Amino acid sequence: MFTCAPDESAYNAIGAVCGGLICTLLDTAVGAALHSAMPKSKGFTSVEIKVNFLKAVRHSSGVLTATGTVVKSGSRVAFTEGTVTDASGALVATASSTLLVIDLAHQART
Repeated sequence: MFTCAPDESAYNAIGAVCGGLICTLLDTAVGAALHSAMPKSKGFTSVEIKVNFLKAVRHSSGVLTATGTVVKSGSRVAFTEGTVTDASGALVATASSTLLVIDLAHQART
């Protein structure tokens, strides 16, 4: 679980928190969820992420909380999901992500 307290410096041109900040929060949360389920010899990198923005986020939304879960972790590809809620508990965004699983021992030798 990760939190973020965005302020007006993260606003886009229409006066809401930029979706890129929320996407980054989701990508971090789902990556951490996968990382916690992998052996030390394995790493990962994001292949794709799909984000659904469900509610505008502003400074008044308060602290955002992102949670990631592993749907399936295979030997080469992993699938994750994430959610972001605002301080009131309202769901503001969801994500699904595909990640490539990497053998770190092999990467270190090349």
